[in-house]
Amino acid sequence: MNEEAEKKVGRKKTGEMGTTGGGEPELSRRVGVRAAHKLMARRRGTQTVWSGLGMIGLVGWSVVVPTLAGAALGVWLDQNVPMKHSWTLMLLFIGLIMGCVNAWYWVDKEDKETHEEPEQSDKEKL
Repeated sequence: MNEEAEKKVGRKKTGEMGTTGGGEPELSRRVGVRAAHKLMARRRGTQTVWSGLGMIGLVGWSVVVPTLAGAALGVWLDQNVPMKHSWTLMLLFIGLIMGCVNAWYWVDKEDKETHEEPEQSDKEKL
């Protein structure tokens, strides 16, 4: 727990092995909170091996599809609209960047959802 959160709760910072305002050791409280989070995640059941593999597939396809679409459009433009620079390389690079941004968006979204629930349950306990 950071200092700002401790001030809001009204606890004194007494170190890792110190006690909180209720006399409970800080380390014990942290272990209890983490155990509760793990139990809640098991009950929820969305964090399985298959969901992890699905996320890897989603990230992979979100990069591959725009990259290949950019390359295909670039090849077509190179054949129909000749230019000094290669359309294929330009659009391949643009597709790759768009795919990486898209993948980052999905991973960031999943990360926020994963870390959002425990914080909400901590607030409910207080």
